[in-house]
Amino acid sequence: MSHGHEITREHFEQASWDERYAGEGRTWSGRPNAVLVAEASDLTPGRAVDLGCGEGGDAIWLAERGWQVTAIDFSDAGLRKAAEHAAERGVADRIEFRQADLRTWTPEGEQWDLVTSCFLHLLDHGMLEATRQMAAGVAPGGTLLVAGHHPEDEHTGLRWSMPGVMFTADELAPALDPAAFEIHAEARTRTETRHDETHTVTDAVLRAVRI
Repeated sequence: MSHGHEITREHFEQASWDERYAGEGRTWSGRPNAVLVAEASDLTPGRAVDLGCGEGGDAIWLAERGWQVTAIDFSDAGLRKAAEHAAERGVADRIEFRQADLRTWTPEGEQWDLVTSCFLHLLDHGMLEATRQMAAGVAPGGTLLVAGHHPEDEHTGLRWSMPGVMFTADELAPALDPAAFEIHAEARTRTETRHDETHTVTDAVLRAVRI
């Protein structure tokens, strides 16, 4: 999102994302998020849940590496595209797509070996409670990975118009019980090319392993 793109509260509603995903082609690249690749490449495949899966890039990458994936989003249009892409890549049988609003989602007793959410952003500091619910879904020995736009990342428009949407990993860490998790919170920089321009971006990365 660029500085010139006006962000409103409606942007965070299902209808906005259904409209965004309704067009032809892909809204995103289809490639997995770099943070997920860095953190999950060496993990032993098991059961994973991808929260805010969008068009399925992360879920498909995990499935191709042998994970059995639950992929959750609130956008019908996004889930349809994700399912189509999964079928094209031959991994539809390894991904279960579910529709849910992550502002109110709970794991309901279900647990996964990897709980991941990359660049899900909620209004009004909502990611703190969402992270608490995600942590409840991590199986013993499993990994939680939450990544998002750091407040110092000037190449997104979110920081300018919507306080409480972007987050640092340290702001999310209190959602986890330090007696139950080994917690790593950091701001991580990387380079990213957008529209033929290369920028240095900063990600908030919270990685935690259930003890």
